[in-house]
Amino acid sequence: MSYISMPSTDLLGEQIATVLAEPTTTHGLARTLRAAAKELVLHRYHHASQRAWPSGRIDEKPARVQIGGGAHLADGYYNIDLVPPADLLWDIREGIPLHDGTVNLIFSEHFLEHIDYPRSAKNYVREAHRVLAPGGRIITGVPDAGFVLNQYPGPLREADEMISRWYSKRDCLGDINTYLDLVNLLFRDQDDDLRYTPHLWAYDHEKLVQIFTEAGFTTVEPWTFDPALANPKRRWGSVYVIATK
Repeated sequence: MSYISMPSTDLLGEQIATVLAEPTTTHGLARTLRAAAKELVLHRYHHASQRAWPSGRIDEKPARVQIGGGAHLADGYYNIDLVPPADLLWDIREGIPLHDGTVNLIFSEHFLEHIDYPRSAKNYVREAHRVLAPGGRIITGVPDAGFVLNQYPGPLREADEMISRWYSKRDCLGDINTYLDLVNLLFRDQDDDLRYTPHLWAYDHEKLVQIFTEAGFTTVEPWTFDPALANPKRRWGSVYVIATK
C-alpha cells in the first residue's frame, strides 16, 4: 500500500503565494487563500512553541497572565499571544499552556471576539477556569454589541464619535454609508484585510455572564475600567466583566 505525503506548511505557503500572484485567480479564491496564508503564519508560531513544550504546559507558573494583548503588554503580567511581542507565542484556540490552579488573575481585552464561537470561545473560557486558582479571577473586555445595537436604527451622523474612535485609520471609511454598515463592522470588522483580524462573534454583558457561568465561574460582575491595566483606547464602547472561580 502506498501513501501520499501531505505537503509541508512551508510548501503549502509557497503554493498559496504562487496562486495569489496569478492574475487569473478569482476574487473569491484569493480571499480564501489570504485567510489561509494568515493562518499558516500563526500555525508556525504556535508549532515552534509546541515543539519546545510538547506536553502543552510550560515550566513557568505565572500568577498574573495577559492573553491576546497584541502590542499592549500589561506590566507585571506574563503575556501570551499568537503574534509578537509576547512572552510566549501560543494559539489559545488550542488551550492555555499553564498548569491547573496556578494563576491568580487573567486579563484579556478585545480578544474573545476574534476567536470562533462556540468551539474556541467556550474552550478558552473553560481553560481559564482550569488554570485559575480557587478564588482566581479573569477580567475580560470586548466591544459592546449592546451599545451599538441600542442606537439602531438611527442616522449615521449620530455615530461620528464611534467612527472616529474605532475606525478613523481604516481604509473602509468610504464604505460606512449607513448605520447598519457600522453594526456590520462591529460583528465582522474588516474581513480580508491583512492588517486586521475579523470579529467572529459579538458579545454584550448578558452573553459574557452566560459564557463564564456555563464554564463554572461562581460570580460574573461588571469590572470598573482601570486605565493602569487596560488600554485607555478600548474604554469607549466596550463592556468589561470580572469572573471569579
